[in-house]
Amino acid sequence: MDPLIRLSVENLAVERGGRELFRALSLLCEAGEAVALTGPNGAGKTSLLRAIAGFIRPSAGAMRFEGAAGPIEADEVRRAQCHLIGHLDGLSDSRTARAELIFAAGWTGASPAAALAGAGRFGLERVLDLDVRRLSAGQRRRLALARLMAAPRALWLLDEPLSPLDTAGRALFGEVMADHLARGGLIIAAVHDPLPIRARALAIGG
Repeated sequence: MDPLIRLSVENLAVERGGRELFRALSLLCEAGEAVALTGPNGAGKTSLLRAIAGFIRPSAGAMRFEGAAGPIEADEVRRAQCHLIGHLDGLSDSRTARAELIFAAGWTGASPAAALAGAGRFGLERVLDLDVRRLSAGQRRRLALARLMAAPRALWLLDEPLSPLDTAGRALFGEVMADHLARGGLIIAAVHDPLPIRARALAIGG
């Protein structure tokens, strides 16, 4: 598949529960670039991420995914070139951290070895044999983010990725994001706190 190098959103509108969250929203994100979505709670930052990921159908507007050879079908990008990490970790408390990471990463085609390598990148080796329920909030977030490393994909859609990481965790994830961008990746993140990397801000709502 042609690697994704550009995502363009034009005049997008999204409604939820009969209420229009935003309209006429446009966004461009290219290889090596990060976009930080800012705005008050309820403005539609999460809904925009979910619309890009294909979980919400916009009421108006268009999205285009492009590679070096031209347009790429949205379904193909979402299936094989996109990661969505929500503000909820989506982890099962009943498994060990090791088993949960291997299981979750497997859905994106990652091998157990790649999943454990992702855990190593986030400094989780010492907690892999603990049940997920025993992890701190910051450790749970690192475990969820390790899926990004397990199965490399071009487009990262991140919803409040820094919460509840501590200072060291934020710095570490900043390094991970910078490495991803240096390899030509794209990042779109809904944030309340500034990202620890250079990012172009797009305000939603207000």
